[in-house]
Amino acid sequence: SLPGFPPSPAPRHNPIMSMARTTSEELIPRDVLFGNPENTSPILSPDGNYLAYLAPSPDGVMNIFVRDLNNQATNGDAKANDRQITDDKKRAIRSLSWAYDNKSIFFMQDKAGDENFHLYVTDALPTESVDENGVPLARDLTPGDNVKASTIITNHRYPDEILIGTNERDPQIFDIYRCNYQTGEKVLDTLNPGDVVGWGAEDDSFTIRSATVKNPMDSSSTVRIRDSIDAEFKDVFHFPYGEEGGLLDFCADGGKTGYLRSTIGRDTSALLKVDLATGETLEEIFSNDQADIGGVTLDKDTKEVRAVTYNYARTERVFMDQDLEADYNFLMTQLPNPNCEIGVSSRSLDETKWIISMLRSDGPTEYMIYDKPNKAVTPLFVSNPKLLPYKFSQMEDVRIPAHDGMELVGYLTRSVTEGPSPIVLLVHGGPWARDYFGFNPSAQWFANRGYATLQVNFRGSTGYGKSFLHKGDKQWGVGDMQHDLTSAVNWAIEQGIADPDNVCIYGGSYGGYACLAGLTFTPELYKCGVDVVGPSNIKTLLDSIPDYWKPIRNDMLLKIGDVDGDEEFNRKISPLFHVDSIKAPLLIGQGANDPRVKQAEADQIAFTMKEKGIPCEYVLYPDEGHGFARPENRIDFNGRVEKFLAEHLGGRAEEFDEVEGATAQFPLLEKAAAAM
Repeated sequence: SLPGFPPSPAPRHNPIMSMARTTSEELIPRDVLFGNPENTSPILSPDGNYLAYLAPSPDGVMNIFVRDLNNQATNGDAKANDRQITDDKKRAIRSLSWAYDNKSIFFMQDKAGDENFHLYVTDALPTESVDENGVPLARDLTPGDNVKASTIITNHRYPDEILIGTNERDPQIFDIYRCNYQTGEKVLDTLNPGDVVGWGAEDDSFTIRSATVKNPMDSSSTVRIRDSIDAEFKDVFHFPYGEEGGLLDFCADGGKTGYLRSTIGRDTSALLKVDLATGETLEEIFSNDQADIGGVTLDKDTKEVRAVTYNYARTERVFMDQDLEADYNFLMTQLPNPNCEIGVSSRSLDETKWIISMLRSDGPTEYMIYDKPNKAVTPLFVSNPKLLPYKFSQMEDVRIPAHDGMELVGYLTRSVTEGPSPIVLLVHGGPWARDYFGFNPSAQWFANRGYATLQVNFRGSTGYGKSFLHKGDKQWGVGDMQHDLTSAVNWAIEQGIADPDNVCIYGGSYGGYACLAGLTFTPELYKCGVDVVGPSNIKTLLDSIPDYWKPIRNDMLLKIGDVDGDEEFNRKISPLFHVDSIKAPLLIGQGANDPRVKQAEADQIAFTMKEKGIPCEYVLYPDEGHGFARPENRIDFNGRVEKFLAEHLGGRAEEFDEVEGATAQFPLLEKAAAAM
């Protein structure tokens, strides 16, 4: 049995396991699926001469490496000459960007999952300022306890300066500072009057010219514009609660016009060109009736729109730039199969060199270098080559009718080619977010162990217009958001995909809440549940949010419901008050340093279930926050999940051994031991 878990019987024989699998016959190891990738997040220096990327250090922690593209190894080991330029010993670095001096790299890091991210800069090229291992010494540009860096703005016209938003003056709001990252000198640039939740800079002057304001009373948003850094901000665009929109960028006319995303007068968002003095719409550039606009590609100099994406079920592109379209059409010919999607990870400043990502749902991401002038594509590396020997299931995008007939987009990963199997309903977090098509390690893991996986964009998910988003308002737990999940399970059963007697609900953050709600409000539907960092009492959740979330607290109340003023409503939607309804066993995973969903949310429902004799297993990681960033803890928790699912759904399970470096604690067992 697993450490901290009681012994359990061997998995039951499940006859469907003898059917044709969609994945490898052998068990794909958890450390292959959930360990560190070997290479990820490649990004070119602005001059195109260097490549930076994330990879495991000798200590097994994701750090930043740099490759000189003009001095690459020729001995068959492409990484032989690459240099490690950061050396975090404990927690992975997860993002990086080049400075426009072509010599420095920025990255963000927090402490043990507390999400107080600081902005650091380090030398990408050889330097004398190194540690005892020869790794450059990173410099913290946003020092201080409980300081969080937010908005980071760079500009190729001002290569030695950046604009940084931090909450060092007031923990609830972010002021903008102008920083010379070479010297570390930082001066206050724009003071937050108290209601600004987002900032925007105009490129030519590199000054803050726009501010997005959230009204704490009615949760409306306003975009304020100023003509110069010395001028006063003026309200120009207003979005009442229920409308979605914001300024994307300034045009190259001194900031007289700009690009706005807006749902006003329509359901899905449109890309508009607008007059920034009058607010008048000058041109509707693009919209789609089914989905909001997604990414917008602008020319860095002319600011002309080159392409727009949207995503109903899969990413779609609309081109305004024929040259860019020709590049994408050429790159599509380089794909091994039509089920792949192309992404652009990085471009040099002159756009002669690109880093291309080839994305597919049944294998790891592959990166390539595109030499645009010569129309040549050369392989760079595979994100996780350890996955290549294995067969994975093709994800399917599906349409699911909700109980009231509304169409829901979902993603299905089958475990067997035909007939029903046990199923995991994998619920996304947010909830104001969405699931996407692509390779999902959890879905592939479940499929390989014998469980179909269904993900669904329930109402309240983003990307489908304001009506779909706000149909989730006040629908947590016992309303339509949860009903959509029930409809998805029933659809899978009716389609012959899911075994109705073996359904698990699994999710993190809001998905963890949905798991708890599913077990309490529809207990007959689920055989078991897995809750990762999910809230159990919505009132205590909102009472303990970080200071910098407080300006949007009222917005959350309008979406969730008035748990402040209506105690009965809070009790109605909070699973903690309905523990007696739970019939299925529950596994909880929690990070002790989670600033969003505090440990108390897990403690209170786990201990209540324990007191009532309802099966609950609870694993706490003292060095994690909102999710499990350290691979040791991720692999450890998933080993416990795998045993739990095998016991209750009857699938396969890889043998579990203690994971070296994992920090799992077991509060329920520790309390029981202390009471003895």
